[in-house]
Amino acid sequence: MGKSQYEVAAYYFPNWHVDPQNELWYGPGWTEWNLVQAAKPRYPGHAQPKVPAWGYFDESDPAWASREITLAREHGVTAFIYDWYWYHNKPYLQGGLEHGFLQAPNHRTMKFALMWANHTWVNIHPAQFNNHPEGLARGELSKNQWESATDYIVQNYFSRQNYLRLDGRLYFSIYELATLINGLGGLSATQDALNSLRKKVSRAGLGELHLNAILWGVQILPAEVKLDHAGAVVEFLGFNSTTTYAWVHHYNPNEHGFPRGSYAQAMAANFAQWRKSRLDLPIPYYPNVSMGWDPSPRTVQTSPYANRGYPWTAVLEGNTPAAFRQALHHAKEFLDGSPTAAKFLTLNAWNEWTEGSYLLPDTVHGTAYLQAIRDVFG
Repeated sequence: MGKSQYEVAAYYFPNWHVDPQNELWYGPGWTEWNLVQAAKPRYPGHAQPKVPAWGYFDESDPAWASREITLAREHGVTAFIYDWYWYHNKPYLQGGLEHGFLQAPNHRTMKFALMWANHTWVNIHPAQFNNHPEGLARGELSKNQWESATDYIVQNYFSRQNYLRLDGRLYFSIYELATLINGLGGLSATQDALNSLRKKVSRAGLGELHLNAILWGVQILPAEVKLDHAGAVVEFLGFNSTTTYAWVHHYNPNEHGFPRGSYAQAMAANFAQWRKSRLDLPIPYYPNVSMGWDPSPRTVQTSPYANRGYPWTAVLEGNTPAAFRQALHHAKEFLDGSPTAAKFLTLNAWNEWTEGSYLLPDTVHGTAYLQAIRDVFG
């Protein structure tokens, strides 16, 4: 793990470059920066719009990616976990990783991994007030589609020297296990598919696979599929660990009230979930720290802001750099008290601007959140 005993990995949402499929769905030149720029305060005191200190840059430009890598490394972030998509039997939003990060002159100094975001892609860019979004691409994969996707992953990513490993194994995370199981046709078929991936990794001379499952208790996205009996399922399928993508997967942001939610309450709920997961799950649970939550930029800005379900949710207020630092300290204590060999932490997120969870500097706080990571984890 290099000089630090901690692996601090930030999720990277790659929708900040022009993608051909997005242009078919949303129009020429569209990126999610369009929603960031259009965001407005939706209630008195609402801190919108968020303005990136670096401007609305193109993440698929290697020069910009190089700056991101340097910034992350200087502040204790050791890896990017890219949200990775495969729709219509081909990759989607891969330009940030393949044309930006992997072409940056300093990319070998930074680790990376994939979190397969295999949820159904729905039209919430922006979401209409009636909040019955159209499904644009299905998340389920057939066996043949799984084989095509995993062939692509092994050939294009796992073979990279800077691909993230935990305990010597290639880290590969899957967002929706229930969707994977449904598409492949059941638990036994999914076990066979995962074993097929393990064999591909071995035949390529890349060692072994570390399979990580994203688990949650609160449904967020409209098309998300929750997994029942999670502990038994991950054990049967041979997963090596579990973690979380965002705090709202274990805390309903509307619980404190709408539209003003509580970052402090979300923090407490997730701390409790860490302890419960460590006790209840048969495999290691790695904690997640979220920087914030505000998906209001993904809503139609001319409609009233009402409690309509994601992305029409409460905003987690009180997510100051000091509060974020407190959460990081708690995560470090949790890892130090964990029996697992790997001291691994996920962060939400490097650049989820339209969900209000980002570590890149803005014009209000600058690099304060990144400085908190550096101070706690070195």
